[in-house]
Amino acid sequence: MRAVRFDRYGDRDVLYVADVEMPHPDHGEALVEIRAAGINPGEASIRKGLLHDRFPSTFPSGQGTDLAGVITAVGDGVGGFAPGDEVLGWSWARSSHAEYATVPVTQLVPKPAGLSWEVAGSLNVAGATACAAVAAVEPQPGETVVVSAAAGGVGSIAVQLLRMRGAQVIGIASADNHPWLLAHDVTPVEYGDGLEERVRAAAPDGVQAFIDTFGPEYVDLALTLGVAPERINTIIAFERAAQVGAHTEGSAAGSTPEVMSALAELAADGRLEVPIAATFPLERVQDAFAELEQRHTRGKIVLVP
Repeated sequence: MRAVRFDRYGDRDVLYVADVEMPHPDHGEALVEIRAAGINPGEASIRKGLLHDRFPSTFPSGQGTDLAGVITAVGDGVGGFAPGDEVLGWSWARSSHAEYATVPVTQLVPKPAGLSWEVAGSLNVAGATACAAVAAVEPQPGETVVVSAAAGGVGSIAVQLLRMRGAQVIGIASADNHPWLLAHDVTPVEYGDGLEERVRAAAPDGVQAFIDTFGPEYVDLALTLGVAPERINTIIAFERAAQVGAHTEGSAAGSTPEVMSALAELAADGRLEVPIAATFPLERVQDAFAELEQRHTRGKIVLVP
């Protein structure tokens, strides 16, 4: 089978597609033929070596967490799943950017019939992270919550989940993404110079919580706006969060079968929109990450093996 690999830390040019041995499911695992697998900023950071202390790589390394596909074989001790089942889920083994992957069945849920492969295959990291971030800041009906990079993979889901909880949401995003935010009942604010003043103008009664999906400058902005550290969650600025006492809940906390099933049902019946920015074949993995790393994508970029 074909799979994405990299042999050293580096830029996108270290990524390549290799012919590798077909895996076989062990006890409690299923072999999944991958139909779609989202890519994520964290994978780029891991590949560059920026998260070596937190998430070290061994080489040659695969990559990929998000996945959706069809089970082709199961190992011993598997109940509830069988060959032919359509599933979505996640891999902690950095293995989903490939034609096949073995996955513990505890990390798979059935794919609703009405859910596209592209959305199903990009739902875990962004969706689970958004769920965990929203839960961490404990939004209450009527409170104002600010989300940075609000039209990105995580942000676009987080703003919708916040609205479902009855929060008033301010989304920081480029002007190109303001129509999408407005269509989802989110107040858009453009990033850049004067951001603090624009947020204050949009929230005359103050900001009660803040979800950062971009960087440490937004943790500092939240504090400047008077948000208590325990009502701030960042999915990227781990060092700054530790310094100020903010939360860093992300995909590890949100990756449960219960969360994934709930997200899949919301997306399947149209209550949750998961924007798909682009799809790429496996061989164009470098191009996929080139687009992702511009950091201006609305929604998800997906590999389709």
